[in-house]
Amino acid sequence: MNGGNQSELSEFVLLGLFRSQNLQVVLFVIFLIFYLLIVSGNIVIMFLITIDRHLHSPMYFLLANLSFVDIWLSSVTTPKMITDFLREHKTISFAGCMSQVFFAHCIAAGEMVLLLVMAYDRYVAICKPLHYFTIMNLRRCTGLVLTSWTVGFVHALSQLVAVLQLPLCGPLEIDSFFCDMPLVIKLACIDSHDLDMLMNADCGIVVVSCFILLLISYTYILVTVHRSAKAGASKALSTCTAHITVVMLLFLPCIFIYVWPLNITWLDKFLAVFYSVVTPLLNPAIYTLRNKEIKNALKRFKSYVINHKVNT
Repeated sequence: MNGGNQSELSEFVLLGLFRSQNLQVVLFVIFLIFYLLIVSGNIVIMFLITIDRHLHSPMYFLLANLSFVDIWLSSVTTPKMITDFLREHKTISFAGCMSQVFFAHCIAAGEMVLLLVMAYDRYVAICKPLHYFTIMNLRRCTGLVLTSWTVGFVHALSQLVAVLQLPLCGPLEIDSFFCDMPLVIKLACIDSHDLDMLMNADCGIVVVSCFILLLISYTYILVTVHRSAKAGASKALSTCTAHITVVMLLFLPCIFIYVWPLNITWLDKFLAVFYSVVTPLLNPAIYTLRNKEIKNALKRFKSYVINHKVNT
């Protein structure tokens, strides 16, 4: 295929997670259940935070936004992957492929910055408790969330502009379950080494800088908590441990895919599934199992529903 004209490109072939047809139905059922759990689990968290006045605080405002982002992070690639399990020929249009490239990077980068905002929230709550509600007011929280989306948008746009200028050559086969930047670059008709390095650097600015700042923030927070003899220290430690777990689940796969790629196909697929499916799946469990306020809110909601049924 002549790579000089992008308008000639109609579709890409996705080779999927596995070539074996015998596994497709089993994978369809497994990932369909996972996706339904991701959507329902994160919706429950957003719903509880919205309706329960005990959860109307900056930390839970940010947590609700994280749940919202997790739904979209998974929805960029997972529904397409699920439907492709039942298809013999797995294809995606050029526009669909570019959309996946853009939204995958936009949402993932936005979530990374959002996790950094959540670390800042915990820093203020633990290290400056008397000024917490003054510093983390609704206006500032909203501004920080909008900043995370802006960073994600700018990062994704830079990736999209670069790939749209590439002359691509056939066969347009992508050995994965979705269109990802490194895999699309491999289809270029030109030497793509310099572009690979540029994209790695672009991702590194977001991923590595956020990751380092997060490590510094939580190290400082944990040291402060360790030195504290206050009654709330145990609660603060539990909250921070949950946040750190989420950070590791998202950042480590992204680092080994986009910043320091290992270029091992099966491992790249595993890591991509991990950050796009496993992380959004585990986040609700991590926050609900380790968070008494969320558990209590769920109990209050159950009691309300039961009492409402009895009264009616």
